[in-house]
Amino acid sequence: MATLPDKERLVRNFSRCANWEEKYLYVIELGAKLPALPDSLHQPENTISGCQSQVWIVMELDEQGRVLLQGDSDAAIVKGLIALVFVLYQQMTPAEILDFDVRPWFSELALTQHLTPSRSQGLEAMIRAIRQKAQDSISR
Repeated sequence: MATLPDKERLVRNFSRCANWEEKYLYVIELGAKLPALPDSLHQPENTISGCQSQVWIVMELDEQGRVLLQGDSDAAIVKGLIALVFVLYQQMTPAEILDFDVRPWFSELALTQHLTPSRSQGLEAMIRAIRQKAQDSISR
C-alpha cells in the first residue's frame, strides 16, 4: 500500500492539479491510501461528532512519544480529508500538535473555500478531536 506524502509534497501535488475536480480526485486518492481501520476500532469512543458522515479517529503514541493516527469514514471525500489532516500531523508529538496551526496549510491549499459548509464543519471537528486527544495524552 502506498504511503501518504509529507507536507511539502502534499502542497506540490495540490498545486499541480489543474482545477478543483482534479483536487477533489487527489483528496479521494489520499483517502484510499489510508490503511484500513479494523472493525474493532469503529467504536463510539472513536467517533467524531460534528461530522455529517461517519468518522472514526484513533490516536496512539509510539515509543518516541510521537502520535500515530488511524482513521476511517463512510464517505470517500471525507476519508480523503482525514488523510490530509493526518499528513499535516504526522511525526508530531502531542505538544507539537497543540502548537501547530493547520489553518495556514489549508489556506495554502485553498481547500476550505471549496468545501461545502458541512464538510468544513466536519474538518474542523476532526482537527478539534485530534487536538483534544493530544491534550488528553499530555494530561495523563
